[in-house]
Amino acid sequence: MAREHGQLQRAAMVALKPVFSALWRIRAVGVENIPSTGPAILAPNHTSVIDSFFMPATLPRRVTFVGKAEYLDDWKTRKLFPALGMIPIDRSGGDASARALDTAAGLLDDGELFAIYPEGTRARDGFLHKGHTGAARLSLRTGAPIIPVGILGTRAIQPPDVAVPKPFRPVEVRFGRPIRPAASDTVSDTRMRLRQITDELMFEIRALTGQSYVDDYATKGTQEATETLQATIDPQMPPRRSSAEVLRSAAV
Repeated sequence: MAREHGQLQRAAMVALKPVFSALWRIRAVGVENIPSTGPAILAPNHTSVIDSFFMPATLPRRVTFVGKAEYLDDWKTRKLFPALGMIPIDRSGGDASARALDTAAGLLDDGELFAIYPEGTRARDGFLHKGHTGAARLSLRTGAPIIPVGILGTRAIQPPDVAVPKPFRPVEVRFGRPIRPAASDTVSDTRMRLRQITDELMFEIRALTGQSYVDDYATKGTQEATETLQATIDPQMPPRRSSAEVLRSAAV
């Protein structure tokens, strides 16, 4: 399945990149932080459905991500999302999260790039929300580094509930320095370790995007998250691993 989706993505990117470049001013920063070979987990913020289009368009390698099977119910995304590298996961029965992680682990074991949104869903309010531990679990399981990614400008292009993206606007995709949690084991409790890695990841994403952080999950809904924001905006987070040079990179 991975090979089939990889072939589709290569063909789709050849066709779409000139179109994207004509319609939007796209800038990629820190591409050198993506390994030229071998596995890596890309972990971006997520404020617009169009994020899943722009990130693959800026990468020098193909990337695969898991998406909900419901996307295939819509004729507009039935062909396009798999062509961009999405493997659909049916969430209607069984442990969908475990199945998704198993699929991702297999791809990483094969030396592929895999992308996962740590917030779990789009943050419709535009803030950066508390991360789920999937990326950390995958990293500890496979040894693959986690690359924090900051996507800027896509919310202005396609805000929530807007069907047609607005053209001729700037987009910047920032790839941060890799986090390698498997290289250091300072916490023995697995749950604490997963949370520590995830909080560190969200810190790095916040450094890349400049978003305000909400210490609550985006899945709670916009209204509840907004109410939470009033009390928890930019709470104290664990010390970041990398230095302020997280944005030290060359534009391409």
